[in-house]
Amino acid sequence: MGAIVLFDGICNFCNASVNFVIEHDKAGYFKFTPLQSEIGEQLIAKHGIITADTDSVIVVENDRAYTHSSAALRIARRLDGLWSRAYAFIVLPKPIRDLAYKLFAKNRYRLFGRQDACMMPTPEVRARFL
Repeated sequence: MGAIVLFDGICNFCNASVNFVIEHDKAGYFKFTPLQSEIGEQLIAKHGIITADTDSVIVVENDRAYTHSSAALRIARRLDGLWSRAYAFIVLPKPIRDLAYKLFAKNRYRLFGRQDACMMPTPEVRARFL
């Protein structure tokens, strides 16, 4: 069935991360939609996610939503090559994983910048976007 990755469509780092996942997900397991899209907003509401607490990446897989480091690690485990081994960090306590994740996410605009609008996928990968 696959999973849906909701991402911050105006974040430069998030957009680069989506491109990275597309490149390393040859099986096409992941579909993508910006948090700011209508579908993104519907999924956020359906799963009761508070966007003030989670504004960077959300993974919806098997009708369950994952946020913060859990979302990032669920993505990593499905990637091709050695990237899937990053899932081993799931053994770390969630509060420690999430602390590091949230610190990075809080500073992502300052470190990588932001766009005025969501990214537009290229024709080659448009089918992977909802």
